Amino acid sequence: MSLEPTVENTGIKPQKISTKHFNRLKVLGTVLTLGGVALFSYFVYSVGVTEILKNIEKFGVAGFAVILLIYFARIVTRASAWKLSVYEPYKLSLRDTIPAVIIGEAMSSILPLGILISGTSKAVAVRKRVPLIVGLSSIATENLFYSFTTSIFLMLGAFTFLRNFPLDDGWVVTIDVLIVTLLVLLVLGLVMVVRQWHFASEVCEWLYRKGISKQWLEHGRSEVRLFENLIYGFYRRYPQRFLPICLIEAAFHMLGVFEVWFILNRISENASLLNAFLLESVSRLITIVFKLVPFLIGVDEAGAQFVAETVAAGVGIGVTLAIIRKGRILFWTLIGLLLIIKRGLSLREINRLGKS
Repeated sequence: MSLEPTVENTGIKPQKISTKHFNRLKVLGTVLTLGGVALFSYFVYSVGVTEILKNIEKFGVAGFAVILLIYFARIVTRASAWKLSVYEPYKLSLRDTIPAVIIGEAMSSILPLGILISGTSKAVAVRKRVPLIVGLSSIATENLFYSFTTSIFLMLGAFTFLRNFPLDDGWVVTIDVLIVTLLVLLVLGLVMVVRQWHFASEVCEWLYRKGISKQWLEHGRSEVRLFENLIYGFYRRYPQRFLPICLIEAAFHMLGVFEVWFILNRISENASLLNAFLLESVSRLITIVFKLVPFLIGVDEAGAQFVAETVAAGVGIGVTLAIIRKGRILFWTLIGLLLIIKRGLSLREINRLGKS
């Protein structure tokens, strides 16, 4: 009997979160959201509503329509990468994955804890096409490829920032630490997959023997082991898919740079691909760090304004850029909510199916 893992024999389920931990995350999400609202109000006040409205007017309705199409192209890239991450004999088409990605993004954007159920919501959205566990496993695999390309993108952005602009010593140290941390994690992740090191499960076993988080690790450590086997199994069975998936994920980031460049071209006199690249890389980092904040309110404006001031993009350009992109996120979130309603889904059903 083959011991190679498949989606049928892994038995992986989405990790259950205890009520205690969930409540802590809920409090943290609420605090961060309130802080984000305060930060948003501060930047709008400091830049001036008139200045922001003037920049938005320059961007125009036609410009907004273009970035809606650009973001749809980004959705298609993530949907395509997910499609390639499905284990045979199961398969998903873009007609399945595109609406599911839109639904997942809507859940992730609108809820303070949306990141905890966005993956499950995507799997639930395609449950009539593939078993729930197949959807969850393929989403986890696609997320690993996304994380790999995102790490490279962030490192390139941080290195470019250091090389091209004078920064305070504190920022230089912070960015250096970020680059080194990402590089170490990236190399470690690649070595673990190539050499098939069960590092995570061994750590869980060690913690379990020491009595640390024993209640969670009672079943969690076996799930971590099975998850590692699933990733290593994908590496062995589909090595020819690695490059196409990575290129598709890279296209997602390049489309983000193009979107920023397009917006800057319409509202700023200092538009360049370099500035667009830096603004998008910082925006991606903020998206990762502050995912608990709905619509990244406040924090996205803060990051964009910091970069815009550093590259001398113009008065209020960073805040305007973040607000315009927030409008685009809101539009596609509404589309996602309409898809959820049309399919008769609910938060209760997603949670129930995710725990079944």
